[in-house]
Amino acid sequence: MVTREHILKLVVAAAIFPVLFSLPIRAEEDRTAELLERLKRADVNGSQIIAEDLLLLWSRSGSPSMDLLLKRGRDAMAADKLPEALDHFTALTDHAPDFAEGWMARATVLYRLEYYGAAMHDLRQTLALNPNHFAALFGAGVIAYETGRPELADQFFAAVATIHPHFEDLSRLRQEIDKEAGRTDL
Repeated sequence: MVTREHILKLVVAAAIFPVLFSLPIRAEEDRTAELLERLKRADVNGSQIIAEDLLLLWSRSGSPSMDLLLKRGRDAMAADKLPEALDHFTALTDHAPDFAEGWMARATVLYRLEYYGAAMHDLRQTLALNPNHFAALFGAGVIAYETGRPELADQFFAAVATIHPHFEDLSRLRQEIDKEAGRTDL
């Protein structure tokens, strides 16, 4: 026989249940915010470590099967098996559309396959889910620059610099762009 006391315990447990699942998400959001703030203030060496920590944090989907798809896709990409990588990342974005890193990984493969429009679409998806993803902003800037939209590229690069002032690839690319344009610092 179910007693009133038993029902009350179930109601209390049910009320706590969502809190237990939201605690890790909240802790991850707090950790991300802390790392982003530290990234803005860090020196060159410290910023690289913090950026790696952020990218690692952003690579955790919360699902072992989705993390496996990400790993398989990255392994295929590292082995230059781009169609295979694209298949893994497409499965990842299909099954976990709210996981920004899946979109970012797929955008990288699409860029390498020279599907710039599709890559830009996936970068937009990444940034809609994670507006602080400095690598996605940088990728969007590169595509904008390579497709003849330097003003848009500059906007993306400025956003990268706001989030990650010592982003190494950004300073290298800006030097190359200035060199191509005939501009040099004295």
